[in-house]
Amino acid sequence: MSPFNRRAFLRNVPLSALAGAAGVGFSRPAEADEPSTTANGKFDFDTPYNRVGTDSIKWDYEIRRYGLKRIVAGMGVADIDFPCAPAITKALQERIHHEVWGYLDMPKSFTEGVVKWNKRRYNLDIDPETVGIATGVHPGINATLKAFCPPGSKVLLTTPTYNGFYSDISFNHLVPNESLMKVENGRYTIDFEDFERRIDRETNAFILCNPQNPTGNTWSREELTRVGEICLRRRVLVLADEIHCDFVNGGGKYTPFASLENRDIVNNSITFKAASKSFGLAAMKCGWFFSTNPEILKAVKANNRADLSTLGMIANKAAYAEGEEWLNQCVAYIDGNHDFVQSYFRTNNMSGLIKPLAKAHGTYLMWLDVTGLSNKIGAQEMARTGPKEKDFFGELVQPSTEDVIASWLAHKSGCTLNSGTTYGKGGENHLRMNIGTSRKTLKAALDSISQACKKA
Repeated sequence: MSPFNRRAFLRNVPLSALAGAAGVGFSRPAEADEPSTTANGKFDFDTPYNRVGTDSIKWDYEIRRYGLKRIVAGMGVADIDFPCAPAITKALQERIHHEVWGYLDMPKSFTEGVVKWNKRRYNLDIDPETVGIATGVHPGINATLKAFCPPGSKVLLTTPTYNGFYSDISFNHLVPNESLMKVENGRYTIDFEDFERRIDRETNAFILCNPQNPTGNTWSREELTRVGEICLRRRVLVLADEIHCDFVNGGGKYTPFASLENRDIVNNSITFKAASKSFGLAAMKCGWFFSTNPEILKAVKANNRADLSTLGMIANKAAYAEGEEWLNQCVAYIDGNHDFVQSYFRTNNMSGLIKPLAKAHGTYLMWLDVTGLSNKIGAQEMARTGPKEKDFFGELVQPSTEDVIASWLAHKSGCTLNSGTTYGKGGENHLRMNIGTSRKTLKAALDSISQACKKA
């Protein structure tokens, strides 16, 4: 039986909202001892999985927010729609059978699993004594900003970038210092001259996103070294958010910042990671960080309090110990989704109203140029003259042009994407689309968006 109050939720949601797109069915949750597989024995990522009724931000929140009568696909917040690796479910069920829930003593095997994972997959040597546990990447970043950035000082960002960084910066009473990236041949590159020019006495930290969210870039060793050299010379601490590192396809290469040859550069950094994106474990509230610089580590740990839950530890430990085969197949499936979407846009160009970048090298995200659609529906004027709308925090605000486009797509196609406004400078006339879902759902979503564009 589901632990969520599905009946209460269903009373408030039209039945048509649960049906999804025509021709798309939803599977029942699989039992732990009966993992979903395809005919060739691989894990099943292709059967749509119904998340409606579980208070999912990606699905339920969007239904409530837009008052949708029908939903085809939630394509916003960065989590995946696949049932987690069976090994994780099995480990959780085994622990639940022990019906005492006292205080947790973090076992050494948890950190050992983190170290082995990074060595095995990325040949990255991490001293287990340098690993800190947090209740997610955000708490780790917040602890670091609190330790090294006085209120009112600046944090450097290369934009457009992950919108959550802005929340972290605001939470710590800091100011975002935005360096707009350049687009060359359909890919974003760092404007190194602008990057260094923006560093002043009040800039104490740079948050690096690698692989980059929302553009899907994987930064080369040369790019990371150049960033590291600038930050070292200008005394700017590098915070490397590498949470999407496990989602890199055959066209890209993930280079851990901590693997750079110049150890002085590495010693001027701290890296944050988690299994939450890789294994769909955002709800488990677990992340970790490490630094080769003991002074940095000491300062961050002094501002970090990790109230990790037992189930969070169990799930993450099982993911790193036994989930690799599942993840490898999931990454390959997402790679196929990227190819599918690129092919779809080439075949159905949507009258030029929506244009994707070149295929992303990492993440399960796509950054879409919606300038044509904006002009077609008069989004800028609608944003200027339209009524205020509730934001994520329930406050009434004047919508941006990108908010209007996202709302138009939600109502016209039943697909919800993220407004580019929240990703900082460079987010104008862009939306972010999450393709971490079944290909059947993905096709239904693209078909619906295409039809909406044709009627615009």
